[in-house]
Amino acid sequence: MKSCIRTTALLLLAACSGGAPESSAQIARIGPPASGPAVAASRRTAITDAVARVAPSVVTVQTEQVQRVAADPFESVFGGRSGTQTAAGLGTGFIVRADGVIVTNAHVVAGATSVSVMLRDGTTYPAKVIGTDETNDLAVLKVEAIRLPIAPLGDSDALLVGEWAIAIGNPYGFMLGNAEPSVTAGVISGVGRNLVARGDGPSAYFDMIQTDASINPGNSGGPLVSAEGLVVGVNSSIYSTNGGSIGLGFAIPINRARRVADDLVQHGRVRRPWIGVRLDEARGGNLREQIARGARVASVTPGSPAESAGIRPGDQLIRTRARAIRNRFDWDAALLDLRVGDAVPLVVKRGERELSVEVRIADLPEVTARKVQVLRELELVTLTPSIRAERGIVSTRGALVYRASERIATEIGLQPGDVIYYINRTPIASAEDASRALDYYAGRGAIQLAYEHQGQAYQTVFMIR
Repeated sequence: MKSCIRTTALLLLAACSGGAPESSAQIARIGPPASGPAVAASRRTAITDAVARVAPSVVTVQTEQVQRVAADPFESVFGGRSGTQTAAGLGTGFIVRADGVIVTNAHVVAGATSVSVMLRDGTTYPAKVIGTDETNDLAVLKVEAIRLPIAPLGDSDALLVGEWAIAIGNPYGFMLGNAEPSVTAGVISGVGRNLVARGDGPSAYFDMIQTDASINPGNSGGPLVSAEGLVVGVNSSIYSTNGGSIGLGFAIPINRARRVADDLVQHGRVRRPWIGVRLDEARGGNLREQIARGARVASVTPGSPAESAGIRPGDQLIRTRARAIRNRFDWDAALLDLRVGDAVPLVVKRGERELSVEVRIADLPEVTARKVQVLRELELVTLTPSIRAERGIVSTRGALVYRASERIATEIGLQPGDVIYYINRTPIASAEDASRALDYYAGRGAIQLAYEHQGQAYQTVFMIR
């Protein structure tokens, strides 16, 4: 395994984090249409009526991120040190609850040190990030306000390919001169799309709505609206060869976004569904081969829901509920609609036979594992066979990083999913081992830590003062 060494000094301080506020209110589904100035009836269309209904709830999301910059080489000769600079970002969101709950994309607020939102009339509020879900590229913000206009939400499962689609957002932000959202129109070009090639946002999206309504930089997080004036998706990504729209835009279905937003508002996190199977993968990441080989089970995690249901390596996943599974991307899309605790019917093909089994959806193994907090900025769990199989980890023993503060990630390099297996040549077999070792070596000089990141071995050297 390739090895990389980083060296840094770290002063660990107590970190405090507030939990998401509890709320029993659910995200609103239908809201009253907005009223506008009187115009000739001949000028009104389904599109203008839909825009009038939704546009008042669309907001501009403004972010700031403090970034470290290296010292000027000339200044460093005279003792100059590295400094910071502030980078600004823009996106779009829409209000889903009158008391200030807003939905946007996770990549819009990723890494932001401060977030604010501007309403259509120019009113600006500081915003708190209630929670993010990077897998679905969704985030929920909260502003302290009341009686805000809300976006009426529709049913993305009822979409028809070819029906009108309207994208509302703030492309290029204030370069257009004001906070009034822009509107583009097209059609629903497809549903259930799995986007695993390049795009604006995360590297893969599953079960997406495709539209040719123009989506440009700054539209991320805005609503995709039907001709009835109902939000049916969250604009999230474009496929582009030049950085701009070429008629291939993608939106997260609103039914999924509503479920995620409810979880984030009520619990501050989203529970990931897990059954404990790993599927065959094409060598070299060949997408065409991956699609052609179907959804064949490569391994089943011992003690997992899949093992309890009788699923075996070599089985082909065929169908879950009403959804056909033709390849691993369809399976990844199906997982997004499953909820922890559900008993889900699953059809598998074994040889020439099709078998029906029922699988009880569970949390990821590390979620239920005992957590060990280290110096208040790091949360570890002991690596188990289930976690190792689920994540494809090479190391056989160690402490899995479950949570790491932003400072730990930036200054030491540890990220969630990494596995610590040595500290100053002391082998680490559990989360408790790692905690004891770090406590012992704190204040005693440099600490050398060896860890696995995405299948490769790394080392980092730091000090705890």
